Amino acid sequence: MHRLAGIRLATPVCRTYATAAGTGSGSRPSRLGRKPTLSLEHFLQRGRALALYRTIVRGARQITDETTRRETLRFAREEFERHRGVTDLSHIRYLISTGKTEWENTERYIGGM
Repeated sequence: MHRLAGIRLATPVCRTYATAAGTGSGSRPSRLGRKPTLSLEHFLQRGRALALYRTIVRGARQITDETTRRETLRFAREEFERHRGVTDLSHIRYLISTGKTEWENTERYIGGM
């Protein structure tokens, strides 16, 4: 038995830290038990993908024609949804890079309208 602040505990107090061996492998389930934990690189790429999506949504506000604006947002969302399950880091990097390039070209077109 362990003694903690005058209280006797039947089981030892164990803590797990982010630096514990085996973390970051992506194979351990999260505390919520739904999805495996993300590796650091996957976490960073996820942030970049979200930033790109937010950039597209903000930039779409510049489109004056309502139909074109909706169509642009629909297309962007469908592309992100279509590639939701991609886990290969090189493919994720490629998709983000391609998406940024396509959006920059679209912004140039929007600016010229």
